[in-house]
Amino acid sequence: MPDVENPLVEAAKRYLKERYDEDTVSMTVTANGVDGGSGVLAVDCTVRYAGSLSDWSKKFTFAGGKVASMSARMR
Repeated sequence: MPDVENPLVEAAKRYLKERYDEDTVSMTVTANGVDGGSGVLAVDCTVRYAGSLSDWSKKFTFAGGKVASMSARMR
């Protein structure tokens, strides 16, 4: 059975790098509501930005198989 979460996680990591220049140190899926390329993927993650590490809970909204938006809360 194919891993359906891995492409979503990779898309989320790319979004963070391209949009915010954040390097993902770790990312754990806490909820996956993405079906058919649309929905919300919730994660807990640690990112590195400008040499500093920080822990976040983030929700990525997918539309058409791509990240359309994101919300974040520091943990």
